Amino acid sequence: MSTIKAVAARAGVSTATVSRALSNPEIVQPETRARVQEAIEALHYAPNHAAKSLRMLRTSKIMVMVPDVSNPFFSEVLRGAEEAAQGAGHSVLLGDTRGDETREAQYAEMLLRKEADGLIFLGHRMPPSLARVAAARGGHAPLVNACDFSAEHGVAGVHIDNSRAAAEAMGLLYSMGHRRVGVIAGPLESHLTRERLAGVERAAIAAGAERGLTIVHADYTIESGLQETTRLLAAPERPTAVFCFSDEIAVGALSACRARGVACPTGLSIVGFDDVRYARFLDPPLTTVRQPMAEIGRTAVKLLLDILAGEAAPREPVTLAHELVVRASTGPAS
Repeated sequence: MSTIKAVAARAGVSTATVSRALSNPEIVQPETRARVQEAIEALHYAPNHAAKSLRMLRTSKIMVMVPDVSNPFFSEVLRGAEEAAQGAGHSVLLGDTRGDETREAQYAEMLLRKEADGLIFLGHRMPPSLARVAAARGGHAPLVNACDFSAEHGVAGVHIDNSRAAAEAMGLLYSMGHRRVGVIAGPLESHLTRERLAGVERAAIAAGAERGLTIVHADYTIESGLQETTRLLAAPERPTAVFCFSDEIAVGALSACRARGVACPTGLSIVGFDDVRYARFLDPPLTTVRQPMAEIGRTAVKLLLDILAGEAAPREPVTLAHELVVRASTGPAS
């Protein structure tokens, strides 16, 4: 009897590709499927259905793919996801991609090899192999996007109204008399960044303060917040307030103020985003947009388990409530 290795050798592909061509043909390129089928027919290969049935059993494992596990925002989302998964009898496999596309593809392959029943990804990128699964299975793909939702992914999702939240944060600064406002945004390729920027620009237009708006981009880290705030403070007409797209960026902004002898908030008001655990313990305590981080994780798991139970994914993302938390890092414009 021919083996799967013989089929793979004749077709010029890996054994994993042969396996996918048999179990998930919709995610394999048509040309590759044709070569595999030709090899199967030529070698009279018959799959071991008993073994295949065993492989198709549920693993009771969920893969969560996170861009940076050290980021306190993602840590809280993961905490909520694991609580929900454990409560439903599932365990969580963590894939820390570190923003690397190769790592993302490797973790995606684990789902395709049936090493997990479904996958939740917290970043803005979906590996091409998963995109093909989403396109082939429609609303029944075992995939959920959390935090950085984009309708372009074609999968279930959960997030907050980022545009509205950003507009509220900017509205607070404008209500305090600030007209020169710096915005330290995330990477522009992120849908989340673009949504928040839309809210920023809407609020600036409403306040008639577009000319005083300065937007720079960072990578959601303390280091980038320090670097970009230092540049803003060195400008000839420096801003009187800065809106940071994450609390980590805001920590960097506070550090830049201390390094240059700029008092917060009298010299520079600072607003963050997320309300991570340490935000209220900073000096001064940070004004920020509170995201329901643990609830995002729990909701993502619920969506995924519903899909695995045979339900179609909702056409629209689940939108959770946010809250603007005002603390001592913001004050009237000097």
